[in-house]
Amino acid sequence: MGERIWQIALNPSQREPAETTADAAELRGANIHAGPDVRLEVLRWLGHLGAERRVSPKTLEAYGRDVRQFLSFLTEHLGEPPTLAALADLEPADVRGFMARRRTDGLENRSLMRLLAGVRSFARYLEREGKGKASAFSAVRTPKIARTLPKPLAPQDAKDVTDAESRAGEARPPWILARDAAVLALLYGAGLRISEALAIDRRDAPIGDIDALTVIGKGQKTRMVPIIAPLRRAIEDYLALCPYPLPPQGPLFVGAQGRRLDARLIQLAMERLRGGLGLPDTATPHALRHSFATHLLSRGGDLRSIQELLGHASLSTTQIYTAVDSTRLLEAYRAAHPRARS
Repeated sequence: MGERIWQIALNPSQREPAETTADAAELRGANIHAGPDVRLEVLRWLGHLGAERRVSPKTLEAYGRDVRQFLSFLTEHLGEPPTLAALADLEPADVRGFMARRRTDGLENRSLMRLLAGVRSFARYLEREGKGKASAFSAVRTPKIARTLPKPLAPQDAKDVTDAESRAGEARPPWILARDAAVLALLYGAGLRISEALAIDRRDAPIGDIDALTVIGKGQKTRMVPIIAPLRRAIEDYLALCPYPLPPQGPLFVGAQGRRLDARLIQLAMERLRGGLGLPDTATPHALRHSFATHLLSRGGDLRSIQELLGHASLSTTQIYTAVDSTRLLEAYRAAHPRARS
């Protein structure tokens, strides 16, 4: 019964009003270690995130798991399932105790940061609804993580990865080689995330005279990206070889069984390319998106325009590529300038 509650929360369109007797009875049996009032608010919060904030299913699942772990900790910490009144009386030390427990369980700073974000989100929701306070959670310092720079591929390596001829020696059907090349071309040539590329339907295929593509990114935000001629040709080559009829409302990229292509298959294709082209382990499908941004910036691309093409909500996220570009310039200077080693 508890699983049913979480399924409803993660799929708000299937949810009935939480105030009904049936929902209240089901909530009492849900697998959440908390009082009935808290369990009800957890469900409402997840429904709010899914329906109004349009948070991705994976984020909803992670946030729900984080809050369940927090409530389980509080049940042990307080000696009884927490109620809304107990949550309102929490001190920063209680939250730090939870973080310390999770750290002893082996969580590193990046996971702890996401964990705290999920619990804070629930606390802020309760505060907005007039049913709690978020001050104890705000007073806890977010774990610091080392910010690593993206590792783009060299321009020629990126071009080789997106060329079907680079894999001509593989004992795989030509249409699969063309398919993988088309997907990787979209990651590098349009800066798409792998999930965005694989979500494209056949009716939206950017081919022929179509020179732009509407992409649905994180948070269900839409953006328009230009599709240059080499990308269109790569997709057309794949469509010409694909053995399956692709209905307009169905996926553009399919696997060997004719169903929507799984991201893992593209990751495996990239692993094979790394071996064949002698690329480092950092050459992943997502590295092609980094390469798209870094190479545009190095050619004089405007940072704000790159932000829009990538679908970043904040310019600060895009600004990391300026550090990448500066690092590459410094490396080139040190390698080539006669005075660099003096």
